Amino acid sequence: MLKIAFDKDYIYELEKGHRFPMIKYELIPEQLVREGTCSHDNFFSPKMLSVDHALKTHDEHYYNRLCNLNLTKKEERPIGFPMSMELVNREKKIARGTVDCCNFSLKYGVSMNIAGGTHHAFYDRGEAFCMLNDQAIAANVLLANEETIKKILIVDLDVHQGNGTASIFNNSIDVFTLSFHGKNNYPFRKEKSDFDLELDDNTNDDFYLQKLRKHLPEVIEKFEPNFIFYLSGVDVLSNDKLGKLGLSLEGCKERDRYVLELCKKNKIPLQISMGGGYSSNLKDIIEAHSNTFRLAQEIYF
Repeated sequence: MLKIAFDKDYIYELEKGHRFPMIKYELIPEQLVREGTCSHDNFFSPKMLSVDHALKTHDEHYYNRLCNLNLTKKEERPIGFPMSMELVNREKKIARGTVDCCNFSLKYGVSMNIAGGTHHAFYDRGEAFCMLNDQAIAANVLLANEETIKKILIVDLDVHQGNGTASIFNNSIDVFTLSFHGKNNYPFRKEKSDFDLELDDNTNDDFYLQKLRKHLPEVIEKFEPNFIFYLSGVDVLSNDKLGKLGLSLEGCKERDRYVLELCKKNKIPLQISMGGGYSSNLKDIIEAHSNTFRLAQEIYF
């Protein structure tokens, strides 16, 4: 069964006109249930992230100040959300959702988080709507607790480089970070992933998929991961307000299909977090994200 992390606390009220489309976390599960892709049994509500799990990835001083709302204004500003205890608890639940997903991935082959993909969270700071790096946390928990998991691949196909993830695993031999991202997009000071592909503005479906089909199998063959995390951001769409790339809805869907089919073919457990999506058309955001869930059901179940 496809298990999906989701909780009503994922939906955090923002001021009108905020550029982050928080409503997508309400609309995606509604869409999936309404069309019959999922039932309510597919969803589980994660509890709060434990301190022990958080500190496998994040600095204790930063984590404690975040949880006690003691970040400075200078530290809060790059995060981009109005800080509150509800927001911090939301972040803890999302991260716990990704941690819990891993057990389902080991059992069923794949699992998903309606939110997550908080790849701009560093060891000791947050930025760009990210405070706790959910997939980095889950990767470190897996490595510490699962004897069969020795090497992890993080496939980050959000339009923005996963700078926090790259930084966290900069000196790791157990985690390989791969990022396809916009060359001329945020973050303007990039970190160094194990594999970075910088894409020009308006990169189209054919070029993107050609590069993905070339490089991802090469990385898997060379690194031989036991587990893969996939950040499936849909801000690669041509009409994304923060994107600059030129993928179509169908191209984005084919990207997801390729990643899922490759993981299934290689029998590598897969966890998927949604990442960004800021299209000027909300329907396109919901459709692109929903496609990822539809493909998981089609390919694995």
